[in-house]
Order: sequence, then C-alpha cells, then structure tokens
Amino acid sequence: MKKSEIYFSIALDDNRVPEAISWRATDAGDKIHFAKAINISLWDRDETGTMKIDLWTKDMPVDEMKYFYIDTMGAMAQSIATATSDQVMAKKMRDLCEELMKHVEDEKQQGDQA
Repeated sequence: MKKSEIYFSIALDDNRVPEAISWRATDAGDKIHFAKAINISLWDRDETGTMKIDLWTKDMPVDEMKYFYIDTMGAMAQSIATATSDQVMAKKMRDLCEELMKHVEDEKQQGDQA
C-alpha cells in the first residue's frame, strides 16, 4: 500500500498567535509551501463527528479571510456533488457562495467610497 503524508509547521509568537504557516506533502517533493491560513476538517470515525483546525497568521487580512472561506465552501460544494451526487445540496452551497461574494464585494465598494 502506498503511503502519503502531509506535514504542517506553525511558527507562534510569544502569545501563541501564528506568525507563519508552512506545509509540505510527500507526494509533492521536498518543496515547502507557505500559507496565511489553514482550515482542516476531519470526520472522526470513533466520535462520529467533525474535528476542526482553523489557524491563520496575524498578517492575514480580513478581506482575504472572507474570500478564503467562500472559496472553501465552493470547493466543498464540488466535493459534495462528486461524493454524493446530491446536486441540490451542491447548488444551494454554490448559491450561498454567490450571495456571500456579493456581500463581500458590496462591503469592499462601500469601504472604497469612504
């Protein structure tokens, strides 16, 4: 059986706030990649529930955080369509992403006018 591993490294400041996030995957070679935020969700088979890790660096701008979560939900919509063939649920998720994107864009426009 082939094995693949993903490693995350989180550099924390004195207050335990992430300053840097890096990761690498054994299937992607030795290159180290950097991120401003990570969102990991796991379905725990023993607890029959979701375990989550959400981390972001202190230099992650709020607008980028909002785009990050909208993109994540969009990817989840595609995953649910692929994994379950539930096109209704996937469409509702995509519709929510469109609504949230409009909200963020409207917010940005209002901020630019101020």
